[in-house]
Amino acid sequence: MTSIPPKPEAHDRIVLHDRREDIERCERAILDAVVAQGFPEASRFALRLALEEAIVNAFRHGHKDLPGEPVTVEWTITSTTCSITVCDRGPGFKPSDVPDPTLDENLDTPSGRGIMLMRAYMSDIRYNESGNCVTMVYTKPDAPAPKKSS
Repeated sequence: MTSIPPKPEAHDRIVLHDRREDIERCERAILDAVVAQGFPEASRFALRLALEEAIVNAFRHGHKDLPGEPVTVEWTITSTTCSITVCDRGPGFKPSDVPDPTLDENLDTPSGRGIMLMRAYMSDIRYNESGNCVTMVYTKPDAPAPKKSS
């Protein structure tokens, strides 16, 4: 009996401009790669939502004072994990400074909802020291979970 060899990991990088067609092309490339690795439909939903939030945050907040600057998205997808890094060219921020949108005093404030969704759907999410790059890791259901960053 022969075993099926594992699929090679997918790794790519794309530079996006703030155009819907660029963002959709990036999403398609990542989602096609996770489909090839056998991720279920629920995983694809979670990945698309988190990716969209990260890209929108990069353009809307990271590039608030830098219109026209591109955002870089890099990913690595294996048979068990999908790691996506989204970087903007802005000055960054401190994630701990973003108000918790689930607290009563913040329910009417739209700030922080995208980060909350990213944290809810991804296995791990971390920012670089300056706060202008976010790395999100998603572990396929039934795969060993990665260690969470603090």
